[in-house]
Amino acid sequence: MSKRFDGRVAIVTGASRGIGLGIAERLVSEGAKVIITARNPEPLAEAVATLGEGNAQGVAGKADNVEHQAEVVDRALTDHGRIDILVNNTGINPAYGPVIDVDHAVARKTFEVNVLAALSWTQQVYRAWMKEHGGSILNVSSVAGQRPSPGIGYYGGTKAMLSLLTQQLGVELAPNVRVNAVAPAVVKTKFATALYAEDEDGVSASYPLKRLGVPDDIGGAAAYLLSDEASWVTGQILTLDGGLTLTGGV
Repeated sequence: MSKRFDGRVAIVTGASRGIGLGIAERLVSEGAKVIITARNPEPLAEAVATLGEGNAQGVAGKADNVEHQAEVVDRALTDHGRIDILVNNTGINPAYGPVIDVDHAVARKTFEVNVLAALSWTQQVYRAWMKEHGGSILNVSSVAGQRPSPGIGYYGGTKAMLSLLTQQLGVELAPNVRVNAVAPAVVKTKFATALYAEDEDGVSASYPLKRLGVPDDIGGAAAYLLSDEASWVTGQILTLDGGLTLTGGV
């Protein structure tokens, strides 16, 4: 496999498991050094061990905490002297049901983690390194943000905002910094378990490719968008859905 990220340093948020860990694994396999974040220290340490301590560091903290963000950025610059890549992967979905019934406190927290945190991480990395030196940023959005999504409508709304933010930043930060996003459908992770665990075969049947996604599916696409091979790509949202949206599904 090519080493597209030799000598490069990445920050990946929410990377103790699932999609975030899958992206971090792909970046490491292609030569990057990664700093990964997550809220809980124990699974974060396990993820670092999986990636290899020579390749990865973990910094525990809440993704929407500005002091935590600053700590991670400082660690990257102190230990590696650069930040070439930022992956905003952290997301939450504590509310299930109609948007009309969503609790305001839950709605506010979901927006802060799914949207404002991604913007804040981007601001921190941009001001500390990328404004002068350039870089590549990837946001993890969702197909739930592309059309009404029964049961997860508010979550989808935050992801729609994240996709629009991706496009806006793609314009504002060009030409030195590229900003793109991936929009997955259901990926087999702990985060998405409730969406498929009771009937995985039935859920998979609605996908033209007849299977759900796995973290490596997202990791491969993320690596392309973050690499120099995508040097003429910015402000794009790449749908990764096994063909689901072709048939009107979400």
